[in-house]
Amino acid sequence: MTKFIKKRWYLVLIVLAIIIFVFVQNRKASSSQDQRDTYRIKKETLEETLSLSGEIDADERVVLKFQTSGRLAWVGVKEGDTVKKYQTIASLDQRDLKNRLQKYLNTFVSQRLNFEQTQDDYWNEQFDISETVRANAERVLQDAQYDLNSAVLDVELQTLTVEYANLWTPIEGVVTRIDVPFSGVNITPATAEFEIVNPSTIYLSVTAEQSDVILLSEGMQGEIVFDAYPEQTFSGTIDYISFSPVTGETGTVYKIKMLLSDDAQELPLKLAMTADVEFALREKPNVLAAPLKFIKEDNKGDYLDIERKGKREKVYIKKGEEIGEKVEIKSGVIVGDLVYD
Repeated sequence: MTKFIKKRWYLVLIVLAIIIFVFVQNRKASSSQDQRDTYRIKKETLEETLSLSGEIDADERVVLKFQTSGRLAWVGVKEGDTVKKYQTIASLDQRDLKNRLQKYLNTFVSQRLNFEQTQDDYWNEQFDISETVRANAERVLQDAQYDLNSAVLDVELQTLTVEYANLWTPIEGVVTRIDVPFSGVNITPATAEFEIVNPSTIYLSVTAEQSDVILLSEGMQGEIVFDAYPEQTFSGTIDYISFSPVTGETGTVYKIKMLLSDDAQELPLKLAMTADVEFALREKPNVLAAPLKFIKEDNKGDYLDIERKGKREKVYIKKGEEIGEKVEIKSGVIVGDLVYD
């Protein structure tokens, strides 16, 4: 035997190589089989959810600016200040405006006196003059009346100009932006803006595509996670869904206004803070289910590869509703079955 091995040593090597190759392939096949995805059948609640993103906005949010150009004479607030409704926050230099107003008032008084004198002359002489002269007098009186009316309008317009030189806020809130915080600067309406936001009117503004917005309705609740507070979950309620799409977007999206719960409103939230909100569209509790990818199909119907008593079997099933990434299984499986991909 030893002599045979010595003479045929290359045959022995070939046999050993074949044995080793077969062993390695079997191990690979076994390892590949063991690494297949599995899922343990259990009773669970199936949910179909919709996730959207949005940011904090406010109902009461205004940007104020003067109607006319001029020299900024006084700024009564700074960023971060709290203001009351109708509070004056800035004003322009009114000396020129008041002088113009006084000029128009003087013109008005003069026109008023002229009108009254013309009126007295007309009534005193209308019985002692001819029809032609009376008609001329009436035209003079009407002309005086028009001059008086113009003077009244000039005074009213200049009064408005003086009034518009004071900038006041129509809402209460916090001053969030002042373009020109210093007096003595010449400004235009475009270069001096004041922004005020009422923090008590904040809400979560969410946008949804047309295929998603039809799944939502006013009054629906969702779970909100703010990017600034990732470890906490809050609730919100849909208060309004826009009828027309948001302009300026690349696709057709609609605005959704969500009111925040009391605990969320207690947070120090700020404008433009981002958040994700998740809505539960459908829910089916306490059912047997499996992920959709485990379910296979042949000529006989739908089936699962299940391990029972140490052996893998092809078990045909009856499917129910498909919710999310899972499918309800009405028959064919029991709790604890191990399913293979």
